[in-house]
Amino acid sequence: MKNKTIIKNYSTWELTTLSILRILIGWHFLFEGLVKIFTPGWTAKGYLLASTGPLSSIFKSIALSESLIGTVDLLNEWGLILIGLSLFLGLLSKPAKIFGIILLSLYYLAYPPFPGTGVELYVKANYWIVDNNLIEIGALLVLCVFPTSYITGIDRFLFNNKKAVKS
Repeated sequence: MKNKTIIKNYSTWELTTLSILRILIGWHFLFEGLVKIFTPGWTAKGYLLASTGPLSSIFKSIALSESLIGTVDLLNEWGLILIGLSLFLGLLSKPAKIFGIILLSLYYLAYPPFPGTGVELYVKANYWIVDNNLIEIGALLVLCVFPTSYITGIDRFLFNNKKAVKS
């Protein structure tokens, strides 16, 4: 069965709230990246060494490798900045949403908020099973389904003022 193409007409309220959500998440990513860049000596080493999740052995081995930790630090800093700018401006936001989901998933897996993992000692906004990373992943999934950057972002000019939504 073929996918049919539908042009989505958003109400002003839908467009405004979804665009604000995209901009706020973009600002959060951008700010987190800038803090890391401008904090002298920042590294993810301590964060990775203390990880408690299912991938903690991988994260710890990365932290103990001088060559890998430098690469991870660079990717983390600039990944946050580029994802943030992309979402904030609505520029190539679909790949930014996907990379944002991947990055947040890695953060979530480093410190999953499960009972008995001791996560409450290391992570801000930690709740039972659901934390701020999981909430932001959900918000990015919503933005993937409702791609408003094709209407209110720079993507509008790159993709002929409208985005076809596959149903």
